[in-house]
Amino acid sequence: MVLTIDAVGSVLAAAPPAAAAPAAAGAPAPAPADASIAALAGTRLPTYQFARDPAAPPPRLGGPSGDAAAEQDEGSTSFGWDAVKAGGELLRGPQPAAAPGRALLDGLLIALWDDAAEKGLFRYDVTACPTKVLPGDLGFVAQLNEGRATKKRPTEFRVDQVIQAFDPSKFNFTKASFSEVLFAFEPSPSPSAPSSFAAGAAAAPSPNAVLINVSPIDYGHALLCPRVLDRLPQLLDRESVLLALRYASEAGNPYLRVGYNSLGAYATINHLHFQSYYLNTPMPIERAPTAPLPGIARRADGVRVSRLAPRGYPVNAFVLEGGGAEALADAAAAAALALQDGNVPHNMLISECGRRVFIAPQRYAARQAAGDVPEKLLATGVNPAVWEITGHMVLFRPDDYESFTQDLAWELLAAISIEEARFLEIARTCFGACHAAPADAAAAGAGAARRCSECGAEAAAAEAEAAPARAGSEQLAVAGV
Repeated sequence: MVLTIDAVGSVLAAAPPAAAAPAAAGAPAPAPADASIAALAGTRLPTYQFARDPAAPPPRLGGPSGDAAAEQDEGSTSFGWDAVKAGGELLRGPQPAAAPGRALLDGLLIALWDDAAEKGLFRYDVTACPTKVLPGDLGFVAQLNEGRATKKRPTEFRVDQVIQAFDPSKFNFTKASFSEVLFAFEPSPSPSAPSSFAAGAAAAPSPNAVLINVSPIDYGHALLCPRVLDRLPQLLDRESVLLALRYASEAGNPYLRVGYNSLGAYATINHLHFQSYYLNTPMPIERAPTAPLPGIARRADGVRVSRLAPRGYPVNAFVLEGGGAEALADAAAAAALALQDGNVPHNMLISECGRRVFIAPQRYAARQAAGDVPEKLLATGVNPAVWEITGHMVLFRPDDYESFTQDLAWELLAAISIEEARFLEIARTCFGACHAAPADAAAAGAGAARRCSECGAEAAAAEAEAAPARAGSEQLAVAGV
């Protein structure tokens, strides 16, 4: 499906929810400008509805008059990004939101994020942060972001427990300003309906909200918060993983990546969310070679599970690809459930428009607590969350930025990585003998997340332990990480 720029021009310039057009009689009203996200239910807000069929191509923008010559192939995602040589300054931001061939969701995200920037909703201008590609074969990216060091929200929970109950007294996204909402991301109401956008639709009882990240790491930095009003803790299940995969595929831009941090792996808010942003160069982890994962049987659903080659990248990580969105969500969620149950901190990257998933168990916080991290690495101030693990090193001091090298990036990431024997043990638990159907694993994971929200981490752990898809996860004791 290709839409003309003329036809969606007003959509790309859509006003934020609080400024939506007057509602018809009896229709939901927009929230007051000073409201929090807790007031989202029953209001009107921009809503992108994605086709329920994952194979349906997302709508794209054509030329001003819909000229077929201006329209790109459905699978094309080339928007004229300039290649960046090693050591070169990285260009920030994409071409205009209405560039022909761009997916509608991609254009909406860009246009509405730019609108938020013009309104001064961010704590600093991330596009002014110097960013460069470091010399070396992997192309590590270094960024100087002094604003994030001083203005980022501090962590308010324990870092030694992956499963923790949602605490309404701590900051969560229901306390964020309604003005930070870009749009809702919801499945189409009809199984056969194509993806579409409405500038002022009635909000779902607990919408999947897309918000700006007020302390951004790079251009377009946003948060995808599944069922935001359900106050789910930072735990993955099949439903949330599939939602993130669909978000990436509907955007259709390979430079938009979606990331996830568990508690203990540098998530700073215990309220379920993914992050996404644009980085105009291949990420180092995407360049890294892969290798077979010993002891892992081939899946019947077409998903290929491999690993980053041991000498090709400093972090031991799983790589999942193929099989389609549903099967990929099954495999990624099963791994996440096992890691959560085993109290293993982990990070997830969704790349290549939702066709590839990296999962990296990590141990940096545990090593920090044990005093086992070299001082020169601690001095950088880098907290290795998903973006750092995938090769985007966010630095806070000008001297570090000027002197940072691929060798130092490698050393820092190697300190994060799970050691080889332990990594293979974790792999067998995540992907080895699994006798439950993927749907059973998904249901157990969703139930665990809800139970954790309602009754505390102990109940969530008990329900998770009962799931047959997680057999053997008790071996993943945090002491062995």
